Amino acid sequence: MRSRTPDRLCAEAVELARTAAEEAALPGMVGEHVEVAADGDRVVTHYFACEDPGYRGWRWAVTVTRASRAKLVTLDETVLLPGPDALLAPEWVPWSERLRPGDMGPGDLLPTEADDLRLEPGWTGEDVPPPNSAVSEEMAQLAEAEDADITAGPPSAQPTTPLRGTIAAVAEELGLRRARVLSRYGLHTAADRWDETHGAKTPMAQAAPASCESCGFLARIGGSLGQAFGVCANEFGPADGHVVSLAYGCGGHSEAAVMPKPPRPSEPVIDETLVDPLPLRQAADSEDESSEDLGHA
Repeated sequence: MRSRTPDRLCAEAVELARTAAEEAALPGMVGEHVEVAADGDRVVTHYFACEDPGYRGWRWAVTVTRASRAKLVTLDETVLLPGPDALLAPEWVPWSERLRPGDMGPGDLLPTEADDLRLEPGWTGEDVPPPNSAVSEEMAQLAEAEDADITAGPPSAQPTTPLRGTIAAVAEELGLRRARVLSRYGLHTAADRWDETHGAKTPMAQAAPASCESCGFLARIGGSLGQAFGVCANEFGPADGHVVSLAYGCGGHSEAAVMPKPPRPSEPVIDETLVDPLPLRQAADSEDESSEDLGHA
């Protein structure tokens, strides 16, 4: 059981603790005595303010102790510890959590993990699609179950779908069952605008490792413009949600650099039998010492 009351002899050994702190610190860097705390029976730590400008709010902690029934107080250890108002470095945050949309610039690469949930295998050469694919049988059954009986009302009120293979069905699939559609001029002007902002001649595309045509984050669009454009679906990419040219590219390409799984760190091994001396004093100028030994002026 640790005692909350500091040992009297150890608490009175302020000068012993100050001397130990001054030996470990640079000259003039040990300030006033801040407090004394009991770490256990006959184990007390004295805290001194650190006057080093680079360690604002830090304190020199000198632990002293004495044996049972002994009146001689001895030194245990001397360390520099942060105080309540110490200036500390911010907590480390991995880059994957610090990254925000729009942070990527020309020439930057955004590696994707091998098991990224936003990506799935493409054509694998097998006839059966993966279970999580959008065209798999399981996903089709879920889609039918979710879409069933959504519109209320009698069968006559349900929307009718043109029979597959008819001219009306083809027109519905191509988006032609509208009063007016884009003309050739409208298509060309739209393609020029999109290619100017997210095309092959942009600085981002020039520094990209590959084009959007081979990127897994590219969402295809229908119509004749789908032959040259698509929609970016990478939330960290600079063109997320924008129509991009198939010749466009950025560092967020899905196959630019696949991140390997991080290695599992080994358990720390502490060798308590060896002591590594770490001098905290400023080393004296070797040239001055050598000149004094030789008697040079």
